[in-house]
Amino acid sequence: MQQKSLTQLYSQSLTLLTDLYQLTMAYGYWKRGMDKKEAVFHLTFRRQPFNGGFTVAAGLENLVGFIQNYRFERSDLDYLATLKGNAGERLFPDDFLTYLAALSLSCDIDAVPEGTIVFPHEPLVRVQGPLIACQMLESPLLNLINFPTLIATKAARVRIAADKDPVLEFGLRRAQGIDGVLTASRAAYIGGCDATSNVLAGKLYGIPVRGTHSHSWVMAFDDELESFKAFAETYPDSSIFLIDTYNTLEAVYKAIEIGKWLKSRGKKMIGIRLDSGDLAYLSIQARKLLDSAGFKDAMILASNELDENVIRELKRQHAQIQVWGVGTNLVTSKDQPALDGVYKLSAIRDQDGPWNYKIKLSEQMVKISNPGVLQVRRYRNEEGNVADMIYDIHADLMHEAVITDPFDPTREKMVEEDWSYTDLLVPVFRQGELVYELPPLEKIRAQTLENLAQFHEGIKRFLNPHLYVVGMERSLYDLKVNLIRQIRNKIKSTAHA
Repeated sequence: MQQKSLTQLYSQSLTLLTDLYQLTMAYGYWKRGMDKKEAVFHLTFRRQPFNGGFTVAAGLENLVGFIQNYRFERSDLDYLATLKGNAGERLFPDDFLTYLAALSLSCDIDAVPEGTIVFPHEPLVRVQGPLIACQMLESPLLNLINFPTLIATKAARVRIAADKDPVLEFGLRRAQGIDGVLTASRAAYIGGCDATSNVLAGKLYGIPVRGTHSHSWVMAFDDELESFKAFAETYPDSSIFLIDTYNTLEAVYKAIEIGKWLKSRGKKMIGIRLDSGDLAYLSIQARKLLDSAGFKDAMILASNELDENVIRELKRQHAQIQVWGVGTNLVTSKDQPALDGVYKLSAIRDQDGPWNYKIKLSEQMVKISNPGVLQVRRYRNEEGNVADMIYDIHADLMHEAVITDPFDPTREKMVEEDWSYTDLLVPVFRQGELVYELPPLEKIRAQTLENLAQFHEGIKRFLNPHLYVVGMERSLYDLKVNLIRQIRNKIKSTAHA
């Protein structure tokens, strides 16, 4: 097969961005006449990333773009026609490919807006529509939501550690490919980063871009002082000097000398950057030198394998760092490479018939899915958010609502009359038509920071965070338990027959 260039690869239809078994299941449903059935699926995740106390939802904008452009093109169908089974037979006959050619995603899709703080087992996306269409969305939706949600959460943790200091995302060179870095740069901005070094992300998303110079700039000159002066001459209003190419503290003296040269010309040295060594010690010593030379306003920017834990420890050691450049550990989410998002069937019915609620069992309670057509209601009092309740949209909530912990049903919380609430899932598509107005990225970033401020500080701890109350509306929990019993009893009776 002829190899494709990058520009050719990224101009292709993305409809086949799925796992093969989604298509083989779709064919099986179609062959058995199940294509007219209506289904509901929910995209959730099972555990907080980074052993933290919160998660930041992201990825909805790319989900919208994917759905709007979802159609099987001729090249997709031609490729599917070539696929063979174990016996050499075609996996997909022509009449099924004809069905796919005419397929449109007439689904209702609801999702939490980007920047929303979410918790395990809460649906981030609800998809309702024809069974085949809903099924084929499983793999791409997980791909589009899991990674940006993970990175936005990591960035929010870095933002918390840095407090009010600017945070720059510097991860381009270490990210996993083009898709990886563009997704990560956008998600990092949603999570609270102030800017990126990624110029393409700046162009595509409107994220502010920042950068200084590298060690190769210094090494390209015969003398470090000469390299600093050349950079100052090139950018007299934006000079930040990287000082650890040879000897860090000696380089501070050279930066000061060029800073004085800039000052004599009515310009200002912006600061210096540390990229190796003991950042606490070096920043403290550099600060003393800068201050004694009259450069108290010069910033010290630090990079070098930073993450939220390193930043917090450096602050504890009184490091004199005002700007944080965070790269590899952020864009790769090095300490947790994946969010354990899942996409599960929760209800199915014949056209206009009653819903048949479904549940997936497991020996692990955390992996037992929730039945129903679900929504999340967030309750708030005068002090902030107090609890989230997962409920079925067809349930009668007019009576007193009780939130039940599904992992310990003896723990319940009664919803109080004076609490206000917001339902988190909002309509995005109706019958395949977009009904949601995508907000600008800057507004999404602000939404993240505002959302976090509405929660107790305890959920933001990195070690043993406070557990925010999330549970199921009691009648939904009772339904889940009954379904578990019914299925297990059926299995037991079948086994003994």
